[in-house]
This record gives sequence, structure tokens and C-alpha cells, in this order.
Amino acid sequence: MPAPERLPAPGVTDTGELEELLAEGELTVVGRIREASNAVLLCTVTHDGASVDCVYKPVKGERPLWDFPDGNLARREVAAYLVSEATGWGLVPPTVLRDGPYGEGMVQQWIESAGPEGGPEGGPEGGPEGDAERDAEGGTPAGALLALVEGEEAGEGWKPVAFAEVGEGRTALLVHADDPRLRRLSVLDAVINNGDRKGGHLLPAPDGRLYGIDHGVTFHAEDKLRTLLWGWAGEPLTDEAREVLDALAAGLAEGAPLATRLAELITAVELAAVRDRVAHLLRTGTHPQPSGQWPAIPWPPV
Repeated sequence: MPAPERLPAPGVTDTGELEELLAEGELTVVGRIREASNAVLLCTVTHDGASVDCVYKPVKGERPLWDFPDGNLARREVAAYLVSEATGWGLVPPTVLRDGPYGEGMVQQWIESAGPEGGPEGGPEGGPEGDAERDAEGGTPAGALLALVEGEEAGEGWKPVAFAEVGEGRTALLVHADDPRLRRLSVLDAVINNGDRKGGHLLPAPDGRLYGIDHGVTFHAEDKLRTLLWGWAGEPLTDEAREVLDALAAGLAEGAPLATRLAELITAVELAAVRDRVAHLLRTGTHPQPSGQWPAIPWPPV
């Protein structure tokens, strides 16, 4: 099933122009997102009569990570966008590396979410069945991507992840939608080795697209995959995913444009590990499973 076409920002006709707007436009800071652990500034960027809201994450505002000693979050965010674009799925909002009011940083188009990343119809008591309007592409209740349900069965249209304590000695089953958009995102996360795929990083947009954000903790050479999207673990990859991975393998070959651009953002060892992960996915033909060496789900999960 093809990914839906991305709707560009007002006054912008394609993704290339949007990237140019983000990279070349005048960046004006309008506020700060205080919930973030690193400096995240809400901005507008204007260029040649076009304007779009965006987030700006300056390198100077990053907190050092002991297990990611090389590079910085901003460059890994841009690298994740490049890989996403190479898949053709467009799962990461347009993202560029540029200078800003507080120095070099990542600038990414702001995505207005169409609804909560979670919030099952009926909650743990009623389960995720419901008669809500169905998402046209995924067949699940519109806007409902994550849920907690009672019992041991996920229910039709949902994939089980893990059991979670919900208070007063009760447990509930954490599930995510059996949604092709999420499935594509799980493949992308496996490629970029996403160590922090939380529920709050899933943004369903009003145009029907699903975006993933916050990709600073990615591309480590060691297996760091931590995600809420384990529902397909061990299952065969779709034919679409295999085709995408074949194309990625070609794009990551030494001297290819994608590989050349990634080499400017991540280390040679990390780039080699990306190639190895793509090759492993193609060789096994299945979605990865938790390694068992550390917690497979990020904390907090949202």
C-alpha cells in the first residue's frame, strides 16, 4: 500500500522547496517547549513569501549522553530524515541542519497532530473495539494508535506489546494499532536503531499521514532498539518493506548519494552499522525481536 502524498506548507509546492525554506529562511523564535529534556524552540521560518512553523534544536542546548559520545542529537535527527526520505515513506517531518540564533542546530517542520497518540475507545475497561470512525489507511479507530486493554488478547485490529501495571495491583495489556503506517515506522526504527520510540513521538497529521519525531537517540553501532512498536516482532516483513530495504541497500553503497550525505552526519562505524542492519533485515526477512540484553520498551513509554 503506497504512502499518502505529503501536503506541503502553504506557499510551498514540494518537499524540496520546504527544505529550502527551512534551511534558508529567516528563523524567528516564538517560544520554548519546556517539557523537552533538551532545548527545543518553537519558531517560524520565512523565505520568499512563504512561511512555516518549525522546531529548532540548537546543539548548544543538548545534554551530553554517556552512551552516545560521538556526534550530536541534531545531526542524527537530520540523518534519520534522510533515511526516511530514501524509503519513500516520508515518516519524518522535513528536517535540515543549519545555523540559527543559538548556533548550529536541527530545524524541523512543526506537525500539528490530529489527535492523541493513545486514548483507546473505552480505555482498559472497554478495550479498543469501539465504533469510532475508521482510519482510511489502517482500518483502526481514527487517532487511536496505542491502548491499554484488560485480558490477555489484543483484539482485532491491534497488536500486543507488553503487560503494564495500571495501579491498585491491576495490570493491562499495552497494544498498538495494526496499522501499515506504524509498521513502516517500525522498519525505519530498525534501520536507524531508534533507542527511544515513545508514544508521544507518534504524530497523526490532519492529512492522514503519520509522522515520527525525536530521533536524536539513533544510529548507535550497537543494538539499542527500544520501542513501543514490537507488535510485529518475528513476523515476516511485507513485500513493500523488502523492496524498500533493497533500495536502501543500494543507496547506502559506498559513493552513493545517500551514503555520502550520511557520512557527513554520523561516524564511519555508525554508517557501516546501518548497512549491516539493512543487510540483516533482508537476510532474515523478519521484523527484529527484543535482544533481551536491556529493557526493550523506553521509559517513560510516553
